[in-house]
Amino acid sequence: MRDFQAGGRSPAYGEKGMVATSHPEASLAALDQLRAGGNAVDAALAAISTLCVVEPHMTGVGGDCFVLYSPANGPKAGQVIALNGSGCAPSGMTSDALLEQGITEIDYQSAHAVTVPGAIDAWCRLHEAYGSRPLDALFARAIELGEEGYRVLPRIALDWADNTERLMKDANATAAFLPGGKAPAAGDRHAQPALARTLSTIAAKGRKGFYEGAVAEDMVAALRALGGFHSLEDFAVQSSEFVEPIKTSYRDHEVYECPPNGQGVIALMILNQLSRLGFDGDLPELDRVHLLAEATKLGYASRDQYLADPAKAEVPVEELLSDSYADKLRNQIKLKSALVTPDTDLPEHKDTVYLTIVDRDGNAISFINSIFQAFGSTRFAPKSGVMLHNRGASFRVSNEHPNGIAPGKRPLHTIIPGMVMRGGKVVMPFGVMGGHYQATGHANFLSRVLDEGVDVQQALEWPRSFASDGELKIEVGYDETVYKGLTARGHKVVWADRAIGGGQAIWIDHARGVLVGGSDPRKDGCALGL
Repeated sequence: MRDFQAGGRSPAYGEKGMVATSHPEASLAALDQLRAGGNAVDAALAAISTLCVVEPHMTGVGGDCFVLYSPANGPKAGQVIALNGSGCAPSGMTSDALLEQGITEIDYQSAHAVTVPGAIDAWCRLHEAYGSRPLDALFARAIELGEEGYRVLPRIALDWADNTERLMKDANATAAFLPGGKAPAAGDRHAQPALARTLSTIAAKGRKGFYEGAVAEDMVAALRALGGFHSLEDFAVQSSEFVEPIKTSYRDHEVYECPPNGQGVIALMILNQLSRLGFDGDLPELDRVHLLAEATKLGYASRDQYLADPAKAEVPVEELLSDSYADKLRNQIKLKSALVTPDTDLPEHKDTVYLTIVDRDGNAISFINSIFQAFGSTRFAPKSGVMLHNRGASFRVSNEHPNGIAPGKRPLHTIIPGMVMRGGKVVMPFGVMGGHYQATGHANFLSRVLDEGVDVQQALEWPRSFASDGELKIEVGYDETVYKGLTARGHKVVWADRAIGGGQAIWIDHARGVLVGGSDPRKDGCALGL
C-alpha cells in the first residue's frame, strides 16, 4: 500500500449499517431510517429526497436516476439488479420538427432539452419492489427542510453563485433561487415550500402525484409556454424499467454497471484496457495518469460513436466489452507518447448527486440522481416547485446518428452507479460524480482500491486527472514533475480550475463484519456508520 498525504479524512466504520452521501442532511436522513428499522432502499429514498431540497443545483425530482441494488435475501439474493430511471423525449419531438425550426443543436436552456423526468417513477417502482417503510416517513425530513428552510453549505454556495446568470434566464427560477437578486451565501437559509408540497403529494399518491394531476399540469404548462412538444400523455406514460446489468472482471472482482443508454459500458471498457496495461501498485504516477488518459480517449471515442437508447438503436455492447475490442484499443496506446482523438461534441455536464447505503442485513444500494447541468435547464415550474432537467441536450438533431432525437427515446446518459462483487458477494457499492468524467472516475477509483490497496476514503481523496476535448486536466494535488512529464509525452496539460467530480463508496469487509465508508471532500457530504 502506498503512503498517503497527510490532511485527509479518516474513513467511517460501522457494522450495522453505513451511509455515504454528498450532504450531511442527507446522510443523517438515511441514518435515521436505518435506526428506525428501515432497509437500504428506505434510507436511499430518504437521502435522495433530502438532496433534491438541499442541493437544488445538483439534483431534483425533475431529473433522472439510475440504481444498482443487491438484496441480501429473497429470490434475487446475491444478484445485482439494475433500474433505469431515465426519461424519454416527448411524442411530438423529432429531428425533422426541430430542423424545420432551424434548430441543429439543442440549447441546454430550451424546453427541447427537457425530456420527461424519470426519477420519481423509478423511486416509486424501487420502493414498491424493495422498500419497507411508507413514503411519507421516508420524505419527512425533505418536506420539513423544504417548508422550514435549510442552511446553504460552502461548496453548494460556490456552485450556486457561479450559475446566477443562467438562473436569471427564467423569471420563475430567479424568484425561487435568487432571493434579493443574488445567490445565497454559505450559511444563508433557503426554503422550497412548493417542492415540499409536491413531495407530500407524491408521498400520498405515489407516481400519479407527479405524472398526473396538478403537478404534471404545471410542468407541461411551463414547457409548452416555452415552445416544448410535451403533453400530459407523455408524462402519464413515463415508465422506468428493471434491466440486466453489464459487467467485466478486474483483479478477481466483478464490476457491475447499468447498460446503455448510460455510459457504464465505457467504464468497463477502460478497465479492460487498464488490465492489459500493467496497472499495479508499483506503477509510477506519471505513467498511471498518462495511460488512464489514453484509455479514456479511446473509450470515449467509442461512446460518442455508438451509445444511445438500445430500445431505439443498435448498441454493440457485447462487442465493446469483448477481449478482441479491448486488445484493439490497447494496441493503439504507447507509453511515451499521447494519442490525438476527436473532441466530444456533447454538452459539458458536472452536476449530479450520488449516494450509497448498506444496511444491517447486507442489502446494498448504489444510487445516482441528476438534473444534468447546474440547475438543469433552469426552467422552473413555479406551482409545483420542480426544476426541470436538460438531459435532452445530449441528443443529436439527426436521423442518422444512433443518439439522434426521436419520440419516446432516451438520450445518452453520463450518470452511472457502480457495484463490485467477489465470490458471489457484494464487496463495494460505489459511484463518482462529475458528468463526463464518471466513466474515467469509476476506472481510476477502482484501480486505486484494487491495484494499490488504499481504503475507499483515500481512493476518493487522491488527486484526479481527466482527458477531454483535447486537454488533460490535472488537479493541483499533482506536482510539477507530473505536469512536465505529461507535457513531454505530448499532452496539452492544464491545471483544473475546480475540483474534478466527487464520490462515495462503502467497502464491505465480510471476514471482519465491518463496513468502511468514504465520502469525497470535494463536496460537503460525509459517511456515517452504525
